[in-house]
Amino acid sequence: MTILGDRSYRKVQVVRAAPLSDPDHYISFLDENGDEICMVRDPADLDPASRQVVREELSRRYMTAAVQRVYSVRNELGASYFDVQTDRGRREFVVQNAEDSARWLGERRLLLVDADGNRFEIPDLDALDKRSVKLLELAI
Repeated sequence: MTILGDRSYRKVQVVRAAPLSDPDHYISFLDENGDEICMVRDPADLDPASRQVVREELSRRYMTAAVQRVYSVRNELGASYFDVQTDRGRREFVVQNAEDSARWLGERRLLLVDADGNRFEIPDLDALDKRSVKLLELAI
């Protein structure tokens, strides 16, 4: 149960208002009917315990793996086969037509959507090692 002001809520959902364009800000809290209870502009303003709960809920909801290293990318008949290290372990996935499946969400932030609809995010291309960056540049 969540209490806000003088009201209590069951089954509160935590969602991003702008999941692709601004995933780190504007977090919305919805009641069991999907109606917005409130919105937090910047989760960094929350106390540490609340910020951790929000981070965990968003991680469960969106299931986007963050790519930390690219081991290999193989192109074959219009498909790109990726072997990467993510924050959730090593993964292999296939991207059909990389030009359409890669979305730049900022100058150095990239989202890859695989053939099954799973999302793999590179939050900051500059944070990757040089070999990983080179492999991504060749693939996209």
